[in-house]
Amino acid sequence: MYLSQLTLNLESFNTRRLLLNPYSLHQAICRAFPDATEGGTGRILYRFDEGNQTGVATLLVQSEKEPQWDRAELLSGCLGEPPRTKIYNPKPIRGQVLHFRLRANPTVKRNGTRLGLLREEDQLRWLNRKAIASGFAVLSCMVVSEGIEKSMKPDATGGALSFLAVRFDGLLRVDEPELFLKSLQGGIGSGKGIGFGLLSVAPARA
Repeated sequence: MYLSQLTLNLESFNTRRLLLNPYSLHQAICRAFPDATEGGTGRILYRFDEGNQTGVATLLVQSEKEPQWDRAELLSGCLGEPPRTKIYNPKPIRGQVLHFRLRANPTVKRNGTRLGLLREEDQLRWLNRKAIASGFAVLSCMVVSEGIEKSMKPDATGGALSFLAVRFDGLLRVDEPELFLKSLQGGIGSGKGIGFGLLSVAPARA
């Protein structure tokens, strides 16, 4: 896998326009990857971090294939500095404790309809269910509500689709390394194509 960090220029009109519609941002990111005639993009996960503490807004992109950011012309004027890309080859170990961040769309299906979970206790229960199915245990977690996002395809008719955005930050323990690796590679929850589901991890300090 590959991990790219893109520093965003929030003063750019194009940046603000893309951030208003997650589907448009998805399209812009995909231009950096092979199209269908070249074998397809492969799995792409990404997350927008506003940088409230650092003051730097970034776009973190995890991809199955190596990106060619010079091909992503729809990101023209959006970047504050050249993208940084590195090979990402995590090797989780049973019992390993890691910091994590997950921007997710916590939902439940009722009568065939996917509904957002609005209460924090329900969101944490959702996270713990996903954790068990993904080979890890949540040790501690802070929940940050990021509101409702609306996304519309350029050729869509009718209203926009709405997504509940929640950020989870905390500590996890790896219980099943192979299953956990699959979750790192494939993402967690729904809305993966529009900025949800990327599970980022980093070593926890002793």
